[in-house]
Amino acid sequence: MSCVCVLTPVVIASWPAISSAVVAAATSMGYIVAKDKLQADQGTDVQNEDKSVQLEMPKSTIVGDSLARGEKITVSRDGVSIVFSRDARGRAALCVSGEGYTEEELKSIGETMSQRVTQQYVLQRLKSEVGQQGFEIVEQEESADQSIRLKVRQWS
Repeated sequence: MSCVCVLTPVVIASWPAISSAVVAAATSMGYIVAKDKLQADQGTDVQNEDKSVQLEMPKSTIVGDSLARGEKITVSRDGVSIVFSRDARGRAALCVSGEGYTEEELKSIGETMSQRVTQQYVLQRLKSEVGQQGFEIVEQEESADQSIRLKVRQWS
């Protein structure tokens, strides 16, 4: 017996869940995660000098008070810096900046990253739920269009 599920995600999570999805998505796309305050500050400086675009991750809310004021995750690649944070309404937000890029290019980069973060968050949640229900993941396959296919089984 087989089943196909298409998930439409609504991301409502704590900062640790969002941040792990950000790190997973960023590293899978070749971005480097700022590991210390100095690297994060350098990303912020780039943001002030270069063109930048503010985006909100659609259908996302960071719940709880686990995100300290000013806490952010900064990732960078090829002169582009992306800063993930929580906006005033509690939604996940990102600021994409980079020298030599148009606003449309930065927006496209940000939307792609936002979609990958959402995908990684849903994948993490799905794996957790599948495990809790007694299923075992036997295969995970990512296609050229970035869709992910999981094959699970349960022995009774």
